[in-house]
Amino acid sequence: MITFDDISLRIAGRLLIDHASASLPEGARVGLVGRNGTGKTTLFRAITGDLAVESGHIRVPVRARIGQVAQEAPAGPERLIDVVLAADTERAALIAESRTAQDPARIAEIETRLADIGAHSAPARAARILAGLGFDEAAQQRACSEFSGGWRMRVALAALLFAQPDLLLLDEPTNYLDLEGTLWLQDYLARYPYTVLIVSHDRELLNESTTHILHLERGKLTLWRGGYDSFERQRAEKLAVDQKHRAKVEAKRRHMLAFVERFRAKATKARQAQSRLKALARLEPIADAAGEDAAAISIRHPERILSPPILTFDGASVGYDGVRPVLRNLTLRIDHDDRIALLGPNGNGKSTFAKLTAGRLAPMAGRFVRAPGLDVAYLAQHQLDELVAGDSVYDHVRRLMPDAPEARVRSRAAEMGFSGGAADTRIGALSGGEKARLLLGLAAFHGPHLLILDEPTNHLDIAARQALTEAINAFPGAVILISHDRSLIDACAERLWLVADGTVKPYEGDLDEYRRLVLARSGSGETKAGKTAAAGEGAGAASRRLAAERRAELAPLRKRLKETEAAMEKARREIAALDARLAEAGFYERAPAEAGRLAQQRAALAATLARTEDDWLTVSEQIEAAGG
Repeated sequence: MITFDDISLRIAGRLLIDHASASLPEGARVGLVGRNGTGKTTLFRAITGDLAVESGHIRVPVRARIGQVAQEAPAGPERLIDVVLAADTERAALIAESRTAQDPARIAEIETRLADIGAHSAPARAARILAGLGFDEAAQQRACSEFSGGWRMRVALAALLFAQPDLLLLDEPTNYLDLEGTLWLQDYLARYPYTVLIVSHDRELLNESTTHILHLERGKLTLWRGGYDSFERQRAEKLAVDQKHRAKVEAKRRHMLAFVERFRAKATKARQAQSRLKALARLEPIADAAGEDAAAISIRHPERILSPPILTFDGASVGYDGVRPVLRNLTLRIDHDDRIALLGPNGNGKSTFAKLTAGRLAPMAGRFVRAPGLDVAYLAQHQLDELVAGDSVYDHVRRLMPDAPEARVRSRAAEMGFSGGAADTRIGALSGGEKARLLLGLAAFHGPHLLILDEPTNHLDIAARQALTEAINAFPGAVILISHDRSLIDACAERLWLVADGTVKPYEGDLDEYRRLVLARSGSGETKAGKTAAAGEGAGAASRRLAAERRAELAPLRKRLKETEAAMEKARREIAALDARLAEAGFYERAPAEAGRLAQQRAALAATLARTEDDWLTVSEQIEAAGG
């Protein structure tokens, strides 16, 4: 379907793609992956003809229709459903011609073609796509101008999907979607009948919706069969083989070079030495593949853990106009180590609940009790606009430490991942991922007890998302997570709360069950959405009960796991303190008896740590075996 033949692409003098070749099979659904800045979007521009290749050729079938989301979202007075229907230009032109055509033969041709392309069922198909992306029947009849930019981008995506181009190009399609829209899009793309090329950092989307992965690294393109997890596994195996081969090649190079250096000047060995030199020139070193590791993300830990609960809601209500609440009858509690993911479509009140929890909105009714001394960090993606483009990372950290010496300010900047000269980088020069990392560091600057993250993965590549996952799991406080990235929720959340019908309640099912419910409600499958959703509710009751019972059974194990983690952390801190004391210059000479006692104490702690780590592994295996 599409072939990249020895192509090179350059932007602003920088060579991004260097004599790369690859061929995508017709009908393949391909995920284009690579670190931010490697040239993925640039490659899209070359495919559409908006950017000329420096060398080589990109071959696409002559009559193939290429489609991508419009740069500008529709914002006129047209109804959403009409905007989507208009995306099928052939259907729109035929319908317009049918209203004025007089020739019976031409009228017959038009009607035949309309039947061939399914024109009469098109409104129902357009409505299903809009419903899947979060627009109910009433919203579909409203004008585009009534919606915000993010929602209008969903309309643009719906129009593109409705048009069904032969080559569908999607660049980060989930950035404007909630979890529900992302789940629907995964299902839709998995059944798309033509070729798809997707740039995405959403691991779950790449696993569920693609048949191949096209990896862009160091200017080269490599096509791998399977989803992202399969690609990662295959690539790791190849890197291991390459590493062994590299070691052999380098050993051979060293051996040849030693021979040449030893015998170059000897007449009897000169010819052999020259032969070795020629062989050495042919033995090119194998490039060491760059790893996909991102800079570590650090979340500052609270100085002390508060006694549970840290927050309680008792019949609370919250809203914006002081008259009509968005959320009502909130009766919930949050403990010091809770990991909660909020489910529910955008517009149902997830961000409103987050703002109430963060103290940015006051309750309109009921009781809302915070633990004394509770520190809450709140991070939302709109806060990117709060960064001052002309200031440096150092300037932003300095504002939070006005009286601290420069060394301490730079130390805190380094803790956020901006060490050395990176701290002097202007905000305008930072990548989206770097800005997100800075925002997280600033939000959690004082070591919060509760961390609220509203779509934290936007602008993060897969490696950075993995680093964020590890940072959240290492954080000892409570976390409330709003995200369209299912992989992040799966890895970090232990409880699910559903924001729907004007309130927030615990959801007893798991994400697989929630996915089935979302797809049923959006009209996927053969049954009507309402009937299927109701059936899903009934059929899911047993599985929800089983899930609740499983969590209850695992609760003691999870508690023991946290206790062993706390004991391990305590032992490590004490060992580190002893190591620092024993490493003091002249300590053994000044106080040999105390040094011996501390050495014995360290040995005992090390033995305790080893036993605790064994316990942790045992408990972890028990939880995993129990399906937890």
